[in-house]
Amino acid sequence: MTVLLPMLEPEPAQKPRPRRSWRRKFRAALRGVKLGVRGHSSFFVHFFFAALVLAAAIVVRCDVVDWCILLGCIALVLVCELFNSAVETLFKGFDERARERSWHALDIAAGAVLFASIAAAVIGTIVFVHRLAVLFPN
Repeated sequence: MTVLLPMLEPEPAQKPRPRRSWRRKFRAALRGVKLGVRGHSSFFVHFFFAALVLAAAIVVRCDVVDWCILLGCIALVLVCELFNSAVETLFKGFDERARERSWHALDIAAGAVLFASIAAAVIGTIVFVHRLAVLFPN
């Protein structure tokens, strides 16, 4: 069976993008965070639990290592959620035919957020159980 491919015309050469200053790069990155967070209800849940974790860390007087671990876990979950938002945003721009082929990408991105959230919860539990054991020895 022979598959015929349509003849593709070569794309015209595009001018390279001009170099952007660091200020413009940071502005674009902050705009990306704003776009990723806005309109996604799951961010509210993540921010709520992050605030609870930070408050609990203050109450149980976490040390520097514990703070680094907890902040790293919070950052991991939020970064995964931003990537998930990016995939969702791309998905919304697809036509119906492309959407049918792309559902798995959305599921994989959501799975990454779930995995990161579960890992962060387990690690946070370990940190807080250890801190409570230090504060209230038998």
